[in-house]
Amino acid sequence: MRKILVAGIHHESNTFNPILTGKEDFSVQRGDELFSFLNDSDSVSGIVRTLQAAGYEVVPALVARAVPNGVVQKQLYLDLKRELLQRAEASGPYDGIALSLHGSMRVEEIGEAEGDLLRDLRALFPTLPITASLDMHATITDAMLDGLDAFTGYKQAPHTDCFETGEHAANMLIEILEKGTVPSIAWCKLPLLIAGEKSETSVEPMHELIDLLREYETREEVMAASYLLGFPWADCRENGVSAVVVTRNGREQAGKLAEELADAFWQRREQFKFHTVTREEDEAIALACRATTEVEGPVYLSDSGDNPTAGSSADCTGFLKKVLASDCLASLKKPVVYAGIYDPAATCACFAAGVGGNVDISVGAAFDRKTSAPLPISGKVRSLVSGWERFAANMAMVRVGHVDLILVSKHIGFITPDMFTALGCEAEDYSVVVVKLGYLTAYHKARAKRSIMALSKGSSNELLESLPYKNLSRPIFPLDRELHYRPKSVGKEGRERK
Repeated sequence: MRKILVAGIHHESNTFNPILTGKEDFSVQRGDELFSFLNDSDSVSGIVRTLQAAGYEVVPALVARAVPNGVVQKQLYLDLKRELLQRAEASGPYDGIALSLHGSMRVEEIGEAEGDLLRDLRALFPTLPITASLDMHATITDAMLDGLDAFTGYKQAPHTDCFETGEHAANMLIEILEKGTVPSIAWCKLPLLIAGEKSETSVEPMHELIDLLREYETREEVMAASYLLGFPWADCRENGVSAVVVTRNGREQAGKLAEELADAFWQRREQFKFHTVTREEDEAIALACRATTEVEGPVYLSDSGDNPTAGSSADCTGFLKKVLASDCLASLKKPVVYAGIYDPAATCACFAAGVGGNVDISVGAAFDRKTSAPLPISGKVRSLVSGWERFAANMAMVRVGHVDLILVSKHIGFITPDMFTALGCEAEDYSVVVVKLGYLTAYHKARAKRSIMALSKGSSNELLESLPYKNLSRPIFPLDRELHYRPKSVGKEGRERK
């Protein structure tokens, strides 16, 4: 039975967020622990189940994952990398390696994590085939290209095809091992930044571009075709969109196809726009109030500038302050729920008060003091939840005037209404649901009768032109409007096996 090493470190790092992502932010599975965490929705599960179904022995080393946040603490990353490499070395030999990576993880004083990890992994296993699944918002670098034999990225935003991307990465590895395929990779970098909220794949131009990728992948010579969009809230020279093609028949063909994909994307650069109704903060609140008179059910309002799933701190209080002060929201038939604020101390104070207890506390700005300030509130604790889901967060719901405010002890994403259910309520109990997101996840979209995105302030500002970039390679669109670009691919021939 052939033996495959499986591993991964998965994090999207926002360099504008002052938080250093630490040990308490990561969920880590070591060795066979991973088998208890398999599911139908992440890439590492797709990798493992595909390999097992094909009759391979899967040997997990270490898989670490955290919600997007600030850059990762250097020592933590070095510790995770050291453990991963030690476990990998101890359990060999292997026939191949399959990785689940994000592609835009950054580490203090080091920079890109994936390229650094791959250099060390390749030094241990210089001739083994290594394939990987990547997030759509991966930032491709020379070191990643050097370390991998083949890779593929998500094709859906929101990312509903993570499992399938893992399957794809595993199947490429299986083909390399069973058919002797020698993949070649070509890559075109575009001088282009794009916010995720302008690149939803259910609408144009991304819908058409993703269809183009799928058409290329039907061709006999193509193993994978991907658009990796980079991560716009990372101020680094490597940032930008990439068009990548993995072929079975040599670098020249891969390069030609990658250039075609890059040109197709570049020609549509002016077409990317917000597809959710988008307004400045005050207008967004007023529009949400009007919308409640037009629909039956919750109106969703996104606090987009402080979106933890885009790596923001989730503790900015500017938009919350406006929601609490809004007379029109206060006059609605049902209350407002606000999800939420990351503040360990405030959450702890609510647990100390207990359900039904009154609290007079300050919330927010526990980490990001540049964007906003702590906000004093008085309220009654409605419900408490301990150790919620994968990251074991404590949650408190506090009624403050017309708002049910959710406080959390850990930096988590407000991605699912299951959070409301755990706290004893449902989205439908509210006139307006405020979430720290950009575009709504599929879970929230299914509940929303209307959706409005507020251009609020934080580390994930949607108007990229407003961010204080210092390290980007320039010129780059849309920060620089007048520039000429002609796709030119770089890449490598396949790595022959001994």
